[in-house]
Amino acid sequence: MAKTQATNSVLIEDRPSPNFNQRRAPVDILLLHYTGMADCEAAIERLCDPASEVSSHYVVNESGKVLRLVGEDERAWHAGQGQWQGRGDINSRSIGIEICNGGHEFGLPAFPAKQIAAVIALCGGILERWAIAPHNVLAHSDTAPRRKSDPGERFPWERLAAAGIGHWVRPSRSRTGPTLVPGARGPDVGELQTRLADYGYELAVTGVYDEATEKVVTAFQRHFLPKNCSGMTDSATRRTLERLLAARS
Repeated sequence: MAKTQATNSVLIEDRPSPNFNQRRAPVDILLLHYTGMADCEAAIERLCDPASEVSSHYVVNESGKVLRLVGEDERAWHAGQGQWQGRGDINSRSIGIEICNGGHEFGLPAFPAKQIAAVIALCGGILERWAIAPHNVLAHSDTAPRRKSDPGERFPWERLAAAGIGHWVRPSRSRTGPTLVPGARGPDVGELQTRLADYGYELAVTGVYDEATEKVVTAFQRHFLPKNCSGMTDSATRRTLERLLAARS
């Protein structure tokens, strides 16, 4: 029988998943996902199915109900291949929250207010228990920009930041069109790549605005400039990145 307990004003029901193993590194990341399936219960079943070999620590449904699938001390299997700040094995380093939402494949629905309130409360409790820096509260797309786009540009990172969760600056405005686009070459591209890598993204500094750079810029924009997810770099993208780097130091 599932147990229910209250933690940081959130009722958490246990729905154990067999899909976990032992951590290999200290926790330093809180990673947010959307489920990307039309039905929340189907997503939960998949996360608990041994054959799927995927799981997460928590699932938050549209009404704000929170399920715990894997204990925080264990290594859930939610992140896949990825990297942040030059290090891989994101599963060992992170606590993963799956937020029930159809995602881009199903029109990227808005996240209900009750759901986001529960996510905020859940994240607040996790951050009290673990030494996770604000700039390591991340989207799945931040750690795997070539593969993933969740939780997407409609996820309200600004609301989380207002509650003291995550790293955020008000997005800068652009007064011009894109200044760097795919195919561009030169020192300006290298400088952009260097700064994105300094923030934590996996990106080689080549001086060429290649597909990898476009994917990282898109991931950055989804998180910090959600009204512009073009993958092209304008003055707002540059200034927002600069301000984030300055605010982190």
